[in-house]
Amino acid sequence: MAERNLSQIVAQLKKSPSMSYSDANTLLSKAKIALLNLKALTPNAAVPQSTLALARETYEQGALFAIRARNPEAFTRYVQQLQPFYELPSSRLPPNLSERNKVTGLSLLLLLTQGRYAEFHSELESLANREGGGGDVEGDKYLGYPIRLERWLMEGSYDRILKNQIRSEIASSSERAYPSLPISSTKSLLFLDSEGDVISFAQHRGWIVRDGSIFFPDATEGEGGTHTKEMSQMVIENALGYARELETIV
Repeated sequence: MAERNLSQIVAQLKKSPSMSYSDANTLLSKAKIALLNLKALTPNAAVPQSTLALARETYEQGALFAIRARNPEAFTRYVQQLQPFYELPSSRLPPNLSERNKVTGLSLLLLLTQGRYAEFHSELESLANREGGGGDVEGDKYLGYPIRLERWLMEGSYDRILKNQIRSEIASSSERAYPSLPISSTKSLLFLDSEGDVISFAQHRGWIVRDGSIFFPDATEGEGGTHTKEMSQMVIENALGYARELETIV
């Protein structure tokens, strides 16, 4: 009974990513009570694999809702709760690499924006040691960006960050995350010198300029579209924070 209720709660959280943080927290509290009753708040040998998977999904949903609510403390707590599940061997709990890398990528970005570089590298080492965690991590759509960003920062390639990659990443992410933005906001967002530069950049990208705003082409919302939007918004916010700090250095 408890596992069925937990499964229904997790399904509701995944189905309604735009629900309010308050409503999500109510459901997450119920999910944690169910996990407590199932003795599955943390992984142990007595917990069935199906319950472990539901526990992992519960914490992943909690992490994503915390990011949407811009609550880094709650997000960090959920990431910490996920670590024991991510470290389980695949024979005990097969990894869901897409969700795991999504949460890990967001965590890496957060560590960078908070200047917690030692923890950033510890997380990378942990990722490399996880079962199924090898391969081309830099090529992963969730992990690659924070890894490249940290390298450019350490190399002192600030001009490259500001003028090339961050601008391109923010532009691509903006297309997926927002239907439109005022030209004045887009100028600041992309670190362009004038509104004329914004218009030229917009024309190059195929954006529509009308009534003092930039209108982005409709993003294709297929499977995983909502999660891509979440990641896009997080990339924008973190990249902006970094770029503002770098402007004081360059």
